[in-house]
Amino acid sequence: MTGFQAPDACTLPTAEQPSRLAEFDDLFATAVRHVEPIAAGHVRMSLTGQAGLAETVRDLTAREIGCCSFFTFTITPRPAAGGEALTLDITVPAAYTGVLDALARRAADRSAS
Repeated sequence: MTGFQAPDACTLPTAEQPSRLAEFDDLFATAVRHVEPIAAGHVRMSLTGQAGLAETVRDLTAREIGCCSFFTFTITPRPAAGGEALTLDITVPAAYTGVLDALARRAADRSAS
């Protein structure tokens, strides 16, 4: 999906938004295997990747919360044969479900599955 727009509540400087979006796109393309809408305002993503994946996801989501505090990210490690696997639950208040839906579509479009 092109044209993803950061919501007005986002405090990340406009000049830095393309770089952050590129980081998410890279994560989606290399690690996301499945995107599952759970309920309005709640999406679950399954990720697998090389060692260090969980730290990469923790770092990226922590920085995202720093500018878009309406997101809640919950990272749950899963057993993996090699590398790392995790579940990423993303929730938002009702006012931001459109933002989450757009992010989920973007993840699904770019996913490694």
